[in-house]
Amino acid sequence: MIDPMKQKRQEVKMLNRKLLEISGVLNVESFDSEEFLLETECGFLAIKGQNLHIKNLNLEQGLVAIEGTVHGLTYLDGNAHEKSKGFLGKLFK
Repeated sequence: MIDPMKQKRQEVKMLNRKLLEISGVLNVESFDSEEFLLETECGFLAIKGQNLHIKNLNLEQGLVAIEGTVHGLTYLDGNAHEKSKGFLGKLFK
């Protein structure tokens, strides 16, 4: 659970749509070669692409590196919980 007293911080760094480095990651909810769902300090983050795989994972430091071809990044806001469920249902059948 996110501590409301702790300031949220996250960095997303992408190089040529082939390497994605993300900090502030709390958990990897699910993943396959086309979609990742990460729980981050700033909310749930869905990553879509092709041939995606984890290059580096360190949850103690909150760091994830993903390689592959990145097509999109989408934050799933807590306010849109019902909408997120539908979106996630489509993503992760």
